[in-house]
Parts: sequence; structure tokens; C-alpha cells
Amino acid sequence: MDSESTATTCYRHPAVECHVRCTRCERYVCPDCMREAPVGHQCPECVKEGARSVRQARTLVGGRISTTPVVTYVLFALNVLAYLAELVRPGLVDRFAMVGARLVGADGTRYFGDGAVLSSGPLHVEGVAGGEWERMLTSAFLHQSPFEGTFGLVHITLNMVVLWQLGQVVELMLGRVRFAVLYLLSALGGSVLELVLTDPAQASIGASGAIFGVGAAYYVLHRRLGAERGRVNRFMAGLLLWLVVSAWFTSWQGHLGGLLVGGALALAYAYAPRGGRRVAVQAGAGAGLVVLLAVTAAVKVSELTGGSVPL
Repeated sequence: MDSESTATTCYRHPAVECHVRCTRCERYVCPDCMREAPVGHQCPECVKEGARSVRQARTLVGGRISTTPVVTYVLFALNVLAYLAELVRPGLVDRFAMVGARLVGADGTRYFGDGAVLSSGPLHVEGVAGGEWERMLTSAFLHQSPFEGTFGLVHITLNMVVLWQLGQVVELMLGRVRFAVLYLLSALGGSVLELVLTDPAQASIGASGAIFGVGAAYYVLHRRLGAERGRVNRFMAGLLLWLVVSAWFTSWQGHLGGLLVGGALALAYAYAPRGGRRVAVQAGAGAGLVVLLAVTAAVKVSELTGGSVPL
């Protein structure tokens, strides 16, 4: 029999003669299409199919594993860019700082009171009670100007150093999405507690609430992993000590709010049951915190405005 009549060709390159079969689908493949396999060779399509069927590795809490803490880098960059913008336009701090409520006249004069902020005549309300809800989040990306306040550059420097160190660790343990949610909810938690417990006309800025939330998550996750208790307990003791000490010159309400929200969400992340219910439990915990913060803020704003909640 003529050997040319039985020649076989690659299924992807019909013009190329070959004699090797894919060990999975048994189609002939040429050297350009061969892919090394545990046994023999496979074609490109079978390699892709096999990759899809392989279970992807996950973090401790079920997030996707990544080797680059992108969210931490982005948050760091946003804080620095916002700080540079403040230097160019100092009015940004006044417009986007966390303020519960203050009365402002038509000429820009501010009136500070100790009760409700119902406005009449030419006066209008600034702050969250005036419908500026974005302040609760934007304030977490602003810091003291180097030319104002007690600390100046120290304010943003301390926050960014801690974010850089803790953020990278916690993000790699949680995954990008869960870490971003934790950071933002911690920032909101700090703003809500400031709204509830501080003078509504007092302005506050800083990423400290979010940073305290990340610190609480660091503690919870390392306890969940069974890390050496003495080390993580010392970390938490130091965090709480700083919370107490900083109360003399910073907004302890914002710090405490971030700590509580970040810790609560981290507990839900770390101890949610494995399996199909894990994501539902974690998402439900996040949604529950959002509702709690929203209702608390709305009740306080209603109290400040005499019954109305501006949208």
C-alpha cells in the first residue's frame, strides 16, 4: 500500500503532515500546536478546556487571589492626588469636608448654633443636613494642609504610611473587591459616628476612619488564621491605645466608627460558612451595614432639620 495514502495532517493546519495525537481528543497535532501535558501532548483547545475546569485558588475569605494590591495603590494615589488638589484649590477642603450642618447667609457668613438648623429667609443649610451626602465619603480623601492645623504634613504622612503597610497585607488576604468594600464602608462608618456624636457644624477630614477599619480587619483575619496571639494582640492593643491618645487632638468618633464597621465586616468575611452560602452571607453583612449606616444618618439629619431628610 502507498504510504502517502495514509498520511495524517494537523487538524488546525491541514497542510502540515504529523503523526502525534492529542491525548485528550485524539486529533492529530503538528509541532506548533503541541502543548506539553502530564502524559503526552494536548492540542490548544483541550488545554484551554482543562484550564477552565481547574478550580481556582481563593483567599481565606473566598476572594480571588492576586499578587498585586491594586486597590491599595489606587487608594494611596487618590489620597495623594486629592492632597495636591487641596494645595492648588484650598476651597476644596471646605466644600467636601465632613460637616453635619451649618447655617450660611447669602453673603457667605456662617452662623453656629446649638440646636436644630431650620433655615428661613436668606439663610441656607450646608453639610449633610443640606443634602450634601457626598461629604461623608469625600472627607475620607482629604487631609490637613501643610500650612494649617497642628500637624500639617504629618496628618497625611501617618495615614498613608499605615495604609501602605496594612492595606497591602489585608487586600491580599481579602481580595480586591472585598477590600475595597471594607475600606469604603469603614470610611462611611467613621463619618456617621461623627455626624451622630460631634458638633454638627464642626468640619473633619482624614482617612483615619478607613485606616482604623483596615487595622481591625488585619486583627480579625490574623486571629482567624491562628497567627501567634501575642503578636496580633499587641497590634490591637497599640491600635486601641492610639484611639485613646488621639482623642485629645483628632476626631475619635471617626476613628471608632471606622474600627467598629471594619471589624464587623471582617468578622462576616472571615467566619462566613464555606460553600455556596459564603458569598450570600458576606454580601448580606455588607448590605446590612449599609442599611444601618444609612438609617442612622437619616435619623440624625431628620433631628437636625426638624423632621425632613433632604435628598
